[in-house]
Amino acid sequence: MSVSLPPAIENYFAGKNTRDFATAVSGFAPSAIVKDESQDHRGPDAIRAWIEATAAKYDDITEVKSVVAKDGKVEVAAEVSGTFPGSPILLQFKFTLDGDQIRSLSIAP
Repeated sequence: MSVSLPPAIENYFAGKNTRDFATAVSGFAPSAIVKDESQDHRGPDAIRAWIEATAAKYDDITEVKSVVAKDGKVEVAAEVSGTFPGSPILLQFKFTLDGDQIRSLSIAP
C-alpha cells in the first residue's frame, strides 16, 4: 500500500489480503464490532470468523485508494475485487480507533 495507515489498520488489510487471519484481527480491541452486509460481528473471534468466511466466499483482495484520518476516526476508500457480481467495487471502510486498537469498523459502498 502506498498510503500511510495506523498499524492496526495496516495489519487488517495486509492480513486479510495474504490470508494471515491472526494478523488481520491483531489490531481489534476485545470489544470491537464490525458492521458489514447488515450484520454485526463482535469481538476478535467473531471478526476472525467473518474475515475467514468472506475470504472463502469471495476470494477478495483489497487495494487502499485513499485515507482520511481525524480525531481517532480513519476513513479508507478501497477497491475490492473478487468472485462476486460487480467486481471490482469501491467500498468505504470507516474505522474508529481507541488508542492503537480498532474499536469499530463499518463497511459500505
